[in-house]
Amino acid sequence: MPQPAAADPSLAFVFSRPFAEQVAFFRGKLGNLVPTARWDDIKKSAHDRAFMVAGAAKADLLADLAGAVDKAISEGETLDDFRKRFADIVEKNGWHGWTGEETAAGRAWRTRIIYQTNLATSYAAGRLAQLKDAGFKYWVYRHTPNEHPRLQHLAWDGLTLPADHPFWQTHFAPNGWGCKCKISGANGPETAKLAGGKPGYTEPPAGWDAIDPKTGEPPGIDKGWGYMPGAQSDALRSFVPAWRDGDLPGACHACIRDGGEPKPTLPPPRQAPADRLLPSGEAPQWYVRRFLSEFGVEPGEIGLFRDVAGEYLAIGESLFIDRQGEYKALKRGRERHVLLLADTIRSPDEIWMALETPDNGKKRLRRRYVARWIVEGMEVPALTVFEWSRDLWTGVTAFTPDEASYLENRARLGTLVWKRQP
Repeated sequence: MPQPAAADPSLAFVFSRPFAEQVAFFRGKLGNLVPTARWDDIKKSAHDRAFMVAGAAKADLLADLAGAVDKAISEGETLDDFRKRFADIVEKNGWHGWTGEETAAGRAWRTRIIYQTNLATSYAAGRLAQLKDAGFKYWVYRHTPNEHPRLQHLAWDGLTLPADHPFWQTHFAPNGWGCKCKISGANGPETAKLAGGKPGYTEPPAGWDAIDPKTGEPPGIDKGWGYMPGAQSDALRSFVPAWRDGDLPGACHACIRDGGEPKPTLPPPRQAPADRLLPSGEAPQWYVRRFLSEFGVEPGEIGLFRDVAGEYLAIGESLFIDRQGEYKALKRGRERHVLLLADTIRSPDEIWMALETPDNGKKRLRRRYVARWIVEGMEVPALTVFEWSRDLWTGVTAFTPDEASYLENRARLGTLVWKRQP
């Protein structure tokens, strides 16, 4: 599991327990880095599917900022850590004219807004996934004690409502800039009390669904915050990408340009027993089960696997099923190689990362896991590549020198982020 998100003492009550759903939600946004001019260019639930920083328009800048926020969320980096990264990113990318740049107080305010907002919304989305997966019948609003409480948020403390009450569609915390409220789950009056619910407080206050003309939101909610973070992401299931049919993509716009420098030599290939190549002729479900079992996942489940570099991948049966319910990724002999693909994900020789710009113009981060295997009974080493992005994945294994050389040249593009030591 990742470390607790945010070691900032002022956020300690909110971010007191680490959980992988928070990391998965944030990383699910990295396939859609959106340039913006203003903070409200992206509104409400659109944030579930996109990463933005107001005023950041360049792809490299956005990718660097996304990486800094990811460190804060997944590794529990403090606000001070984030501020140092932010300063380095601004200097590296030559970013000027951003709100708050002019003064030390402005820079402190802006970095805190970016840091805290991303941590709070990703926490809320991850928490929502947990509440739904656990099947809690009731949710409890919890106000976080602080020196300057928002009176309306404080008034909601202990409110216990059915999980499907419309109140939660607009009031699922956080409910504004810097809000540290959270939501707990319960299955009855006694557990609601243990979760902070107040006996008898089972109806929202009168006028809770009125609209403040100044904000366009119900009273007590800041402009743009009247939504449920993560409601559009379908918990972990939406983070399992679809199969990318066709050849492994080549040219890309790298997150960090490699400058055309020669690639390092791959580590020596490792031994793999003959049974890592599966027999032909089995039902598609059999191959899927064999792949999923390598990660301790059953069909119908979604599991999170943390790779050697600390990144999380959502693993599930839908990796292999297209929208028509067909096992599209298990054709033309690919099914025999699924265990080698699993081995490459779990124990790669290298991991490369790049920023791809498809024809639709929406940028997506992609990771490529590369490994070479000496399969018992095969004359030459096999090269296996597993590519993962927010919405697409593909896996390829080459068993001849020409195929392996071609695949290696196309796979090792972008930035080398991890390398196995021989």
